[in-house]
Amino acid sequence: MTERHIIRAGQGGGRDLFEYALLRVVPRIERGECINAGVLVYCRAQAYVGARTHLDEGRLLALDPDADVAGVRAALRAVEGVCQGGDAAGQAARDDAGRRFRWLIAPRSTVVQPGPVHTGLTADPAAELERLVDLLVR
Repeated sequence: MTERHIIRAGQGGGRDLFEYALLRVVPRIERGECINAGVLVYCRAQAYVGARTHLDEGRLLALDPDADVAGVRAALRAVEGVCQGGDAAGQAARDDAGRRFRWLIAPRSTVVQPGPVHTGLTADPAAELERLVDLLVR
């Protein structure tokens, strides 16, 4: 018999459900090649949304020697700004963390794209964000 991992309310061991998605850079949409350049994390229970980005310029230029590195960096900074809220979030400044996360993970066919959403449990979503960036991006 296999073990099932069903967690009911109050059984998370002090951990909360969180969602995350990778940020991918797709320099040439028609080719479909991409590199991971960041992670978005959302934890509703802690009203947390955060993003960390890391652009490996060498990998990007290996996929497309003519890639607009400055433009990609600006797009990644904009995602971080929306997560931070305040003036950096632009029109999303008044939205709660959940709305900002949902807007950022909406499918788009631009150079910077969100990947599929995954879930997990964490006591510290900010630490989880750093762990995921180290594991999946750097």
